[in-house]
Amino acid sequence: MSNRILRRFVLGMAAAAGLVGAGAAGATTAPMLVVDVDSGKVIYAQAATDPWYPASITKLMTTYVALDLVRQGKVSLDSFITISPAAAAEPPSKMGFKPGTQLTLDNALKIIMVKSANDVAWAIGENLGGSIEGFADLMNQTARRIGMHESRWTNPNGLPDPRQWTSARDMAVLGRALLRDFPDSRGLFSISAIQFGRSVMANHNGLLGRYAGADGMKTGFICSGGFNVVASATRNGRRILTIVMGQPSARERDLKAADLFDYGFGQTTGWTSQSLDSLPDSAVAAAPDMRPYICDRKKPMPVDEGQSAITASAGAAGASADNANAQLMAASAPPSSALAFATLNSASLRTRALPPRAPLQPVLVWIGRDPAEGQIMLNEQEEAQKAERAAVRTAKLEAARAKRAAAQEAAKRARAEKAAAEPKQAAKQQPAGKAQSAKVEKKPEAKSEKPKAVARGSSVPKAATAYTSADAKPAIPQAKGGSKPHAIAKKPAAKAKDKG
Repeated sequence: MSNRILRRFVLGMAAAAGLVGAGAAGATTAPMLVVDVDSGKVIYAQAATDPWYPASITKLMTTYVALDLVRQGKVSLDSFITISPAAAAEPPSKMGFKPGTQLTLDNALKIIMVKSANDVAWAIGENLGGSIEGFADLMNQTARRIGMHESRWTNPNGLPDPRQWTSARDMAVLGRALLRDFPDSRGLFSISAIQFGRSVMANHNGLLGRYAGADGMKTGFICSGGFNVVASATRNGRRILTIVMGQPSARERDLKAADLFDYGFGQTTGWTSQSLDSLPDSAVAAAPDMRPYICDRKKPMPVDEGQSAITASAGAAGASADNANAQLMAASAPPSSALAFATLNSASLRTRALPPRAPLQPVLVWIGRDPAEGQIMLNEQEEAQKAERAAVRTAKLEAARAKRAAAQEAAKRARAEKAAAEPKQAAKQQPAGKAQSAKVEKKPEAKSEKPKAVARGSSVPKAATAYTSADAKPAIPQAKGGSKPHAIAKKPAAKAKDKG
């Protein structure tokens, strides 16, 4: 790296530090650290001892405890890890294993390093520690033994817990311890992808296969902690660890880590350089919550996808130092503080990306004791899943049929009730009609009765007409004085003749 690039990088760092000092009270910088693995000397440090939410870089601590138990002979890499219902219920990222599924510890470690599966990491903690609380105790004891100061562990997968903190310095201590204490397991941190059955899953570490010399270790993301990475790279036999935390995206995290690698490989360390143990303690009392900035509800939820985290394009050779300036992010430490975000992003950071990823070289993982047994179990699970899906489809069809039948039956009942209600309604209306007709019929009878009352003493009723029915016999009143009926009857007839 030329002196011009070095000078621009250092000036950028100085400007960042000045901006932090002038920032709002309670704001803190995003932790970053570059350290030489062999000597433990610090090449660059920024907020290296500040507490921070680790997210899935927690799984490096889980891996160290597991490998340490193997080294002590308490378990072996062939020991079975059983997925419990609690482990299966953990949220993604996960493998989705059903409760009761078993896999070897070796495969479990490969899965959590590449896929970052929370269900598998939880199962490791339950099986090796007896419980999650027991495994967390092992994590804390081991952390103190290897020289970690700020870390507090409560779970083995890094899912959000306000009690679980770490620091960039502690993660550098842990990274060095993993590479130093378990040299035979170094390949665990550089696996580009795993293959499970027919599925191939790429490592979330966007530096692998993109940055020359990158050979590990682990990424992590939660809303409260942002995008974190503990990355290692080797060049000309020299290995460097870079820790970057609290970035707003996987792309920025990986680009800044690459810039810090470029800077670190251009520096030399001597006896005057700071060691990890000599870094000053932090004045920050609690890990800042980055959720308001990282996971804005107005934007899509950010993801840590590894292969898709960085778009493929060529970057300018001299852009490394300029992009190293983009390292400052301030966020509220206490909840009452206003969220502040400051960055020295250059235009080249927004347009630059790492090269395309090298072809993946998947490592086979399986459930069960060996690949053959694992394939048999996978086939059985697939058949069971097909049967389950068929049963669900059948249940849905039966439910739809039952619903249609119920609707038809309801419609039939409604029609029957309507038909039964019509005669009742007609019957209610019928008596009123009869009463009216009865009134109409009674009126002539009343009129016909009156002539009978008036016809006394008269030989011919007033209501009689020439069209009186032949069957009707007119009432003939009895004559006074006992005269015969026929004599009296002839007189009206004679009168009628005379009138005619």
